[in-house]
Amino acid sequence: MVTLTPLAHRLLSYVPFVLVLLDLRYEGVICGKDNSVEQHLEMGKKLLAAGQLADALSHFHAAVDGDPKSYMGYYRRATVYLAMGKSKSALPDLSKVIELKPDFTSARLQRGNLLLKQGKLDEAESDFKKVLKSSPSSREEQEAQSQLKKSDEIQRLVTQARSDFGLKDYSSAVTHLDKIIDTCQWDVDSREMRAECFIQLGEMGKAISDLKAASKLRNDNTQAFYKLSTIYYNLGDHEMSLNEVRECLKLDPDHKQCFSHYKQVKKLNKQIMSAEELIQQQRYGDAVSKYETVMKTEPNVPQYTLHAKERICHCLSADQQGAKAIPVCSEVLKSDPQNVNALKDRAEAYLQDEQYEEAIKDFESAKEHSDDRQIKEGLERAQRLLKQSQKRDYYKILGVKRTAQKKEILKAYRKLAQQWHPDNFQDREDKKKAEKKFIDIAQAKEVLTDPEMRSKFDHGEDPLDPESQQGGGHHHPFHGGWESFQGFNPFGSGPFNFKFSYN
Repeated sequence: MVTLTPLAHRLLSYVPFVLVLLDLRYEGVICGKDNSVEQHLEMGKKLLAAGQLADALSHFHAAVDGDPKSYMGYYRRATVYLAMGKSKSALPDLSKVIELKPDFTSARLQRGNLLLKQGKLDEAESDFKKVLKSSPSSREEQEAQSQLKKSDEIQRLVTQARSDFGLKDYSSAVTHLDKIIDTCQWDVDSREMRAECFIQLGEMGKAISDLKAASKLRNDNTQAFYKLSTIYYNLGDHEMSLNEVRECLKLDPDHKQCFSHYKQVKKLNKQIMSAEELIQQQRYGDAVSKYETVMKTEPNVPQYTLHAKERICHCLSADQQGAKAIPVCSEVLKSDPQNVNALKDRAEAYLQDEQYEEAIKDFESAKEHSDDRQIKEGLERAQRLLKQSQKRDYYKILGVKRTAQKKEILKAYRKLAQQWHPDNFQDREDKKKAEKKFIDIAQAKEVLTDPEMRSKFDHGEDPLDPESQQGGGHHHPFHGGWESFQGFNPFGSGPFNFKFSYN
């Protein structure tokens, strides 16, 4: 037998007291815990009533963490989630409430309504029927019966919509799906079916709207992003197409359809961006080549061919190649008669080609569809040039283009001055004709070799027109006719005394 020492006896005598203290401390913790949860619930309730949803949510989080078996904490938190429009977060909380307290009809009714909005009709009907069997209040009973009836009607519409879709009667299917989605706003399947109907009907804007909603309603909806990307691509919006296909690859980097499509869109996008940079740098010839590559990269989508030709039209017009620009611009306008950019560029090309009346028509057409200041200025310039062309055209007189450099102008002038010098003609009538021609040639040279006068002429004003010189202005030496012209040296400066003689 073991004999206890006095010290051991003394220690054992303290054991009952220690156990009592531990028991009291444990009861205090439980009591404190309960009080803390109640305080969070009460504070959250006050904040919710005051509309301070984020603060209320924090307190309900704390209440649920403090007591995971408190159904009221989950219910209050679900209420805040619903008030914040976060139905996805509210649904699991309502399910937890029903798990902890199956006879809580308000929670079951709210869950049924959420399930109905999601298009989960069988689950929603189950909740509504259980509400009706659980001694609900008159308001709950009335709401459950109404929602159950609505769910039955939706079931009928879903069956009809699927049948119409299978028969490729897309318009009828859309009519039924519109009614379904009015009630089941978060029903992903119905939205995707309606989007496909819109695609088949050619209503791409509506299809995009439904697919964007579907991509948000289902977290891993790679197919919605893929369809969005292909729609944007076929509409000619390569940038939006690239954005959407990237979203698909974020969800699934190995998605075969999205990866294959991504490579094509990225290549095309890079070529178009490169071409636009070249245009900004005024490297129009290189830009034309790049847009020709774009048409080869994607020959099957008309929008890219049309866009490429529109930009080639612009490049050729900006590069003063009017004769080449006109047929390209005309091709664009054949497909898109109201294309303001093509109308402006073709009008400029017509001006370069001296087809002033055609230029006026294009500027007027463009003006009907746009208030662009450049169009108004272009129209006024075309009208001045037309009026000017009906009088005299110094470029035509010398036989040079409007883009001719000073060196070319002087060369043409010398050749024509030598050819039409009056001393070359003996017949009186021929000499008179030559005199007039010689003066025109000299005037053309004077205007086109003077930067200020040439600029005025290029904007539709004739600096040698007597009407514009009333009250002063630029004086030129040829108004006196051939008599005042004597002594003028067409090949240099100062007086001269020579005759052309030919053997």
